[in-house]
Amino acid sequence: METYDLVILGGGLAGICAAVEAGEQGAYVLLLEKQDTLGGSTVLSSGYMAFAATDMQDAAGIIDSTESLLADMMEVGGGVNDPTLVSTYGRHQHETYSWLVDHGIEFRALEAVSGHSVPRGHIIDPHQAIQSLYRIVKMLPNVTVRFNAPAKRMLKNTEGRIDRVLYEFEGEELRVLASKGVILASGGFAKSEELLQQFAPQLNGALRIGGAGNQGDGLKMAWEHGAWVQDLPYLNGTFGFHPTASGAVKSQGLAFYKGGIIVNQLGKRFVNESISYKLLGKAAFEQPDQITYQVWDQTVMDKSVFDDPLYDLELLRRRRLLYVTDTLEELADCIDVPLEVLEETISRYNHGIQTGEDPDFGRKTLTHNYGKPTPIEKAPFYAFDSTVAMLATYAGIAVNAAGQVVNSYKEPILGLYAAGEITGGFHGAGYMTGSSLGKAVVFGRLAVLAALAELTV
Repeated sequence: METYDLVILGGGLAGICAAVEAGEQGAYVLLLEKQDTLGGSTVLSSGYMAFAATDMQDAAGIIDSTESLLADMMEVGGGVNDPTLVSTYGRHQHETYSWLVDHGIEFRALEAVSGHSVPRGHIIDPHQAIQSLYRIVKMLPNVTVRFNAPAKRMLKNTEGRIDRVLYEFEGEELRVLASKGVILASGGFAKSEELLQQFAPQLNGALRIGGAGNQGDGLKMAWEHGAWVQDLPYLNGTFGFHPTASGAVKSQGLAFYKGGIIVNQLGKRFVNESISYKLLGKAAFEQPDQITYQVWDQTVMDKSVFDDPLYDLELLRRRRLLYVTDTLEELADCIDVPLEVLEETISRYNHGIQTGEDPDFGRKTLTHNYGKPTPIEKAPFYAFDSTVAMLATYAGIAVNAAGQVVNSYKEPILGLYAAGEITGGFHGAGYMTGSSLGKAVVFGRLAVLAALAELTV
């Protein structure tokens, strides 16, 4: 039986960052990835990372702070997210940003997205990030990566400490000893119909577009050993995907965060469009036939951001996914909603902007606490069929601030650590864009440091 200091299960952002950190600390590491390539759901993400008080923000004249970042996280999470995890993120977020830069991760631009009070969405190319980190891993002689190597079970020693992993590789069933611990970084369960039916039956009908390997394997392995769970009651899909996104092209647009509105098939608004797109997904699924449209005008279209995964509205037009008309009458006809209702909806919305008070849903900003809405009045007018997708589950096993997996009494399960999408407790009832990739790096590295220090409490 082979022996390593650490065995890491999963090669998304959390797993690969853990492998780099452990390798650079001198530990002997085995990373097992069940797919034939690295990336998991990371490479399907929009590539936003939530950091505050960075040099990029300074250069753009954006005033931000760790305190503001954490306040937004708690507010977006409805106050039910674990404050210990959130504060831990705050203590390490700036050094994490610097660590990523030092390891070749390219941050391209800044945007304000869901949950942001200022532009703090630092945009990466997820593929570039994963490949840059993998190049480092390949140069570390003490780190081994095995593809097509699904883990099956974790085993305890006679002292009750998890120290072995049973996995398959090249047609054999193998065991590996992890002398300092096992780190679960195997993602969520967005592609497990069994678990989605168990924990989120309200999302039947949502597109399934998560990473192919996100079947909840790690969750089941952790549950076998008594891992507690958090945030499962808050499972929601992500709003803003085109209905064709279940195919090869995952077209998504968030025009509502640039000033658009969202209407149902009756032509009526049904929500404050500035809230988290997880909560927007919940509201959209409650609409008749679950059919909704984003509607905007040329003023919003002019805010399109080239090559941005969420805001490149012109790309949606080039893909012929938008309805574009010169009048609201034509637009209503295209999306088959009552003209008089759509006109009344937009008139009330515009009047609310003029008076400073949205009479229906209290919208005052573009996204969270950032940006000023503008009237929808400048032709041409646009509409985008929008639906809900299960991209990532953002709920799972409970961990403490060191990344140790804990039981229902908040006691560490010795030898077991976790990071990334598999964990719960951090996001709470909502979701701040960029916090998922951010926490993957923060807690992936912290889990390594805890394991190597052989924490027992």
